[in-house]
Amino acid sequence: MDTPPMPATRERLLGLIDAMSDNLVAIVSNGDGLWTVGDVVIDDKSWNVWNWPQGIGLYGLYRNWEVTGSQSALDAVTQWYERAFAQGTPSKNVNTMAPLLAMAYLYERTGDPKLKPYLEQWARWVYRDMPRTEGQGLQHVTFGEPHRNQLWADTLVMSVLPLAKIGMLLGNREYVEEAKYQFQIHTKYLMDNATGLWYHGWTFDGRHNFVGAHWARGNCWATMAIPEIIDILHLDADDALRRWLTTVLEEQVEALAAHQSDGGLWHTLIDDESSYLESSGTAGIAYGVLKAVHRGYLPERWLDMAYKAVGGLIEQIGEHGEVNNVSIGTGMGNDLDYYRGIERAAMPYGQSLTILAFTEMLVSYC
Repeated sequence: MDTPPMPATRERLLGLIDAMSDNLVAIVSNGDGLWTVGDVVIDDKSWNVWNWPQGIGLYGLYRNWEVTGSQSALDAVTQWYERAFAQGTPSKNVNTMAPLLAMAYLYERTGDPKLKPYLEQWARWVYRDMPRTEGQGLQHVTFGEPHRNQLWADTLVMSVLPLAKIGMLLGNREYVEEAKYQFQIHTKYLMDNATGLWYHGWTFDGRHNFVGAHWARGNCWATMAIPEIIDILHLDADDALRRWLTTVLEEQVEALAAHQSDGGLWHTLIDDESSYLESSGTAGIAYGVLKAVHRGYLPERWLDMAYKAVGGLIEQIGEHGEVNNVSIGTGMGNDLDYYRGIERAAMPYGQSLTILAFTEMLVSYC
């Protein structure tokens, strides 16, 4: 096939990555991006917080260092962990597990002995103590919210990928097999077999997918997680799990392609054009598709869709490196209007996911 035109020069992408990275590590909440659950205030915005938005950011910066050799990206990652360790770790839940993914990769590259106890303790908690749903899925427990008997697509990226990576690093077969199982049970209940898209969540209490939302950022977690887990576990081309996961991914990508806007972005409800176009979900989808093509998990015909998404994302980046049109933290909605009405703001995962997408895009220039 003919290679589609690049959405930007390599130099422009590098400049945008630097601007987004500088913005990311300087973000502080001014009262926005805060959630209150009972007496607990959750900061989804500020960089110096241990939670999932920062975990995604750390992984984005780490991947940028791997691909570009950016010393400032590596420094931002190592300084974040040093500061976090000095402050003390938070309570363990699905989302606070997210910073362990970049930590595991950093330990693999540096062998820093300070990191190993954190990897050991947090992975042990996921495997032994994290609450389970019926069927032994990882229950989506967050700060102040047990979400009893619920599976969410987010969990695959926030907790299962770190568990898999740590299992491979430490030679722990139990962790590896648990990660494989979690991908299977989450796919069973969250993939919409009628369309190939993914639902936001599933509850065993009543056995349904809530309001049946095909939420963009929820879909991006699946698009990202599948090529990541194949990489982490080094699954061979004839491995049954790899073959099954790539089939799942291609069905999803086929469905996503049918709903991509002319400008390259996806709507926050993928199959609802009345909902707004959203950047973070688009970035995660672009990253997952690019990585899957670059690794040979998807055919090259999907590059056109990914490049179009990257082109659309470039238009969303403000002069100070903030990524616009990012939906703020999104819980499980009671109706589809909930998703349509979620506010948009510059959030760290907007920068993080776009950094990941643009960094993976750089591989196309090699």
